[in-house]
Amino acid sequence: MKTSRIALAGAFAATLTLGACAGAGPNQQVGGFSGALIGGIVGSQIGGGPGERIAAGLAGAAIGGLIGGQIGANLDAADQQRLFNAQRQAFAAPPGQPVRWQGDQAYGEVIAFEPVQRSGRYCREYQNTVYIGGRPQQAYGTACRQPDGSWEIVG
Repeated sequence: MKTSRIALAGAFAATLTLGACAGAGPNQQVGGFSGALIGGIVGSQIGGGPGERIAAGLAGAAIGGLIGGQIGANLDAADQQRLFNAQRQAFAAPPGQPVRWQGDQAYGEVIAFEPVQRSGRYCREYQNTVYIGGRPQQAYGTACRQPDGSWEIVG
């Protein structure tokens, strides 16, 4: 039940963010909410301890919300999991090194850029490129490392 609350809270926050975007119509908002909800549920299943699961759930919701409005409806839970895993690997990879993933219906890559300090935190901007039907869709964000070593999507 706690997992569902985390995913729902993340989905709600992502939906509010997407709803504030200029030109975000109802389909984009529904896609964002659905993507955030699925991403939150998938993310919360990863990680060892409760703190890591919460962080992974919120990160999954952020990823799902980010891509949900554009392509989230076309990614099944397994592909979202692959994207989430690639993203975690990219944060640990050298700057600019693509981390690729391949699913049944989609494929893509995540690139994390040079680390930056934000409010005393170690952060990395990143780019997700997801190909569905051969067409690329891109999303950008920023993630910061938490004291326990996990990553939090902050923008």
